[in-house]
Amino acid sequence: MAMDTDSQRVLEYLTQVEEAAEDVIATKQQIVDLDLKRNRNREALNALRHDLPNSDKVKVCFGNIFIKFPAKKTTEMIQRDQEQLDKEINDLRKELKVKVNQLNNIQGKPELKGFSLTSLSPEELKAVDNILRR
Repeated sequence: MAMDTDSQRVLEYLTQVEEAAEDVIATKQQIVDLDLKRNRNREALNALRHDLPNSDKVKVCFGNIFIKFPAKKTTEMIQRDQEQLDKEINDLRKELKVKVNQLNNIQGKPELKGFSLTSLSPEELKAVDNILRR
């Protein structure tokens, strides 16, 4: 009877670890997928700026359909999409930090040091720069 209880506890532990690890992997894959889309958008913006600077209309793929669309509107749409992708990627990265810490907690490992650091905002960088110039 005691062996069954221990086996059950080990099985529950392993299930928790596996679920947490799969959650971490799924979040990482989402980040990779969104980053690939962001790179394709960056390439499209580059093409609009450099390869097709004088074009009035460009062909844009919406699902399975190509539509001629004004180049300026297309650029604006892609830029808005880039901003949305940046926001989603940053949110997923914040989630990933929490999920990795949860996984480490389940496994009894200490929290990663420096893992929850965030970069300075442009305003903070400007303030630091001003202080250093004095």
